[in-house]
Amino acid sequence: MAFVLVMLTGLTGCRAQQPWPLWEAYTKHFVDGQGRVIDRAAPGAQKDRTTSEGQAYAMFFALVDDDKAHFEQLLSWTEANLAGGDLTLRLPAWDWGKSEQGDWKILDNNSASDADLWLAYDLLEAGRLWHDPRYSKLGELIAARVAREDVVLVPGLGTTLLPGPHGFHPDDQTWVLNPSYLQPSVLAYLSKTLPRGPWGSVLESLPALVDHDMDHGFAMDWVTAGPGGVHPAAPPAEPSAGAREPQPAGSYDAIRVYLWAGMADPATVREVLPQLSGMGAYLRGAATPPLEVDAMGNVLHADAPVGFSAAVVPYLTAVGLKGQAKTQADRLTASLEPGSGLFGRGEDYYDQNLVLFSTGWGEGKFRFERDGKLRLKWK
Repeated sequence: MAFVLVMLTGLTGCRAQQPWPLWEAYTKHFVDGQGRVIDRAAPGAQKDRTTSEGQAYAMFFALVDDDKAHFEQLLSWTEANLAGGDLTLRLPAWDWGKSEQGDWKILDNNSASDADLWLAYDLLEAGRLWHDPRYSKLGELIAARVAREDVVLVPGLGTTLLPGPHGFHPDDQTWVLNPSYLQPSVLAYLSKTLPRGPWGSVLESLPALVDHDMDHGFAMDWVTAGPGGVHPAAPPAEPSAGAREPQPAGSYDAIRVYLWAGMADPATVREVLPQLSGMGAYLRGAATPPLEVDAMGNVLHADAPVGFSAAVVPYLTAVGLKGQAKTQADRLTASLEPGSGLFGRGEDYYDQNLVLFSTGWGEGKFRFERDGKLRLKWK
C-alpha cells in the first residue's frame, strides 16, 4: 500500500533521486549543524536532550535517502559525544543533555541495546551500499560488543536481549525486557551477516516476549521474564516523589512492535503478527490507535498522536486490514503542516521518527528483504 502525500515546495535535494521532503524537514527542525538530533519536546529538565536512539534512527533515514553527508555527520557526533571519542572501545551512552549544573554532557552512561543494534545495522548496510569498508568494520565491532554486554540466556525463555548492560536483572530469577528493542529485520540481518553471533537465537525469543501471559493481543512496553514465564511489567525507572506508582502498559515503546512487524518480510514475523491481533481488532471499530492499554488489554487512553497512526499502517497492511490502514494513513496525511513539512504536532520528535519509518516504507523508499538487507529506491 502506498501513501498519497502532499509534496512540499521550496525543499531541494543535492542527490540524483527524488528528494524526501519529510527527511529534509526533519533535518531542518531536529538536526543541528554538528549532527546532533535534538528532542525539543522532551519534558522538563530533559528538554533539548539527545539519545543514541535518535542518532541511530537518523542515520538509517540518511542511508535510505542516500545522504552520506548527514550520515557521516551524525556518526561523528555520536562517536565524539556519546562514546568518548571511540566507538571501537565502548557503546554510546543513551542520554545526553543539560545537567543540573548547566553544562552539556552525558547524563546516563548506560547504553541502549536497540539503538546500538540499529547503529550496527546502519553501518553494516552503509558499508555494503556505499562500498565503504570503514563502516562495515565498525558495524561488526559494535554488534560484537552488544553480544558480549547485552545478550543473556534467560531460563524458560532462551537467548534474548537486555535493554542495556546495567539495571535490568534485579534478581537471579528476573530479567526486565523490552519487546520493541528486538527489531526483527535487524536481527534477521545480523544473524545472516554475522552468523557466529547470537542473533538468530535472540530473534527466536521475540514471539514469547509478545505473547505474554495475558494473551490479549496487545504488545507491552516492558515485560519480565524468567523461570516463571513472561509477564507484563512496569517500566524499570524509579517513580519520582509524589508520582503514582508506574503500572504495566502498552504505549510509546510498544507501538514500535507493530511498526517493526509490519515492515518486516512476512517470513521473519510469521509467529509475531498473529500475537498482535488485539490492535487489529480494536481498530475495526476505533478511529485512532489507543495511546495506552493496561496489562489486561483495557484501553486507558484512547486517542494517540498521529505517530501511532503512522506506526500501525504497515501492521494493518500486513494482516490484510486495508480499510483500517487507509483510515490511519488518511489521518496522517490530513495532519501535515504545510509550513513546517512535519506531521501532527510538529515539535514532537518521536512522532516524526515513526512517520519517517512508516511513510518511507509506504512510499517504497525502502524494504527489508527476508535476510534483513535493505532494498532501496536509489540503489
